[in-house]
Amino acid sequence: METTENLETKLKITQAAFELFCQRGIKSVSMDDIAQHLSMSKKTIYKWFDNKDQIVYYSCKTFLQTMEDDCECSMQGAGNAIEELWGLMEMTKRVVARVHPSIFHDVQKYHGDSWQLWLAHKYEFILEKVKLNILRGVAEGLYRGDLDVEIIARMRLGMIEMAYDNKLFPPHEFNIQKVQVDMLEHYMLGMATLRGHKMINEFKHRIEEE
Repeated sequence: METTENLETKLKITQAAFELFCQRGIKSVSMDDIAQHLSMSKKTIYKWFDNKDQIVYYSCKTFLQTMEDDCECSMQGAGNAIEELWGLMEMTKRVVARVHPSIFHDVQKYHGDSWQLWLAHKYEFILEKVKLNILRGVAEGLYRGDLDVEIIARMRLGMIEMAYDNKLFPPHEFNIQKVQVDMLEHYMLGMATLRGHKMINEFKHRIEEE
């Protein structure tokens, strides 16, 4: 069984590695880079991880768990479905601003086990939260009652992915953060009732004033 000290050391390594992945992408970061960033020998890192693939796996796992915890807190503190989405949008903006866009490509192409973590996060956690938000919005009279929850929720997942399509939105031409925000706003307006539209506009006005 791993001791608390051992777990803390592994967490320190994975968090430091993920910082580098966020800055440069995964492929361009070597074990030497991670060791240098930590002021630690490679031998020490290999004591805890067999290879870079393991570090990628555990760093992604830690990052996704933190994201899910933050998402749960944000949703629980929201007064209604639209406030819930605005809160998640702010969280998404912070993540997008932090994460190098090539991470998703690198994980998918070079780190299969880690990619499975992202897929589980997407199709189990995120999809379920999107569905719950739609159902909540309908119950609160903020979203239209004729929505097909399964279709709309999966459409939303597609929109999130679309922003990271380098051919559709080349990073040198588009700000990914703005693309995600504009897409979310379009998504909300498409679902909203008149009452929902009014609330969305109030949120927009408040944020623009800030």
